[in-house]
Order: sequence, then structure tokens, then C-alpha cells
Amino acid sequence: MKPVIDKSKCTNCGKCIEVCPVEHFAKKSNEVVVVKPAQECLGCRACVYSCEQEAIKIEED
Repeated sequence: MKPVIDKSKCTNCGKCIEVCPVEHFAKKSNEVVVVKPAQECLGCRACVYSCEQEAIKIEED
């Protein structure tokens, strides 16, 4: 499983950074990015549920 950010919807609010238990996301140059390999994602979908813009989805590997 891997989280994917739709940059056209993301407002870079950082809520996904706050809720991810494995710190999969970070801000780089004021933009939220995925910083860890897909295999580290737990698939908990906390990021998906926290995103008010529906900019994150979890894809199967």
C-alpha cells in the first residue's frame, strides 16, 4: 500500500503529517510530500480521513 497525494487538490495544510503514525509525510519547500517507502505504510488511512480536500488516496502495490 502507498499513499498518493493529488497535488491539484492538496492545500498543504499538513493534517496528514499530524495524524500519520509512521511519519510518512513531511513538508518540503512548503509542500506536503511522501517521504517514506510504500512498504512502510500501515494502510490505516488516517491521512485519507483527515484530508478535508480528499487529496489523498491509498493505492495497492
